[in-house]
Amino acid sequence: MARPREFDRDTALDAAIDVFRERGYAGASTGDLARAMQIGRQSLYDTFGDKWALYRAALARYVAQDGEAHGGALSTGPRAMDGLEILLARVRAQAAQGCLAVGAACEFGRRAPELTAILAGAEARMLEALKARVAEAQDEGEVPAAVDAAEAAAFLLASVNAIRIAGRSGAGAVQLQALAELALRALR
Repeated sequence: MARPREFDRDTALDAAIDVFRERGYAGASTGDLARAMQIGRQSLYDTFGDKWALYRAALARYVAQDGEAHGGALSTGPRAMDGLEILLARVRAQAAQGCLAVGAACEFGRRAPELTAILAGAEARMLEALKARVAEAQDEGEVPAAVDAAEAAAFLLASVNAIRIAGRSGAGAVQLQALAELALRALR
């Protein structure tokens, strides 16, 4: 009879997310992951299957959590531009930590259909939320009506990713702030 699992799956998965954010898929060994997750190698295999399955589970959990946090930031504030500013502040504050979604896109591109599906779903949800907030900002008179809300959403998402890459590459707070301000200024 197999022994019952003696660890919390989500806690272990969060630890794996941290390793993958720092090292990427190729740079994270199974030993590194098991140590960070505080589980034995066999427990890792029994629970998640293999390193690839663990990576997919980690990415899915990460984008769900990050998307929820982004949505919360976007909906903050009395005005739509407040939500956009708070979102960008959140991104700036975490930029040096690395983003698992950006890392996966850079490491695998479109070569891994399972990852592409996870990332595409997250991107679609984020674009819809950004588009809605830009449209609200237009209704509030802060973004010109001539701006295409869908194009502005795509630009903002690209800016979020650029800020994350710049932060991971060592850009300081002043530079990250400037990137965020330029993104918002482009809407006006």
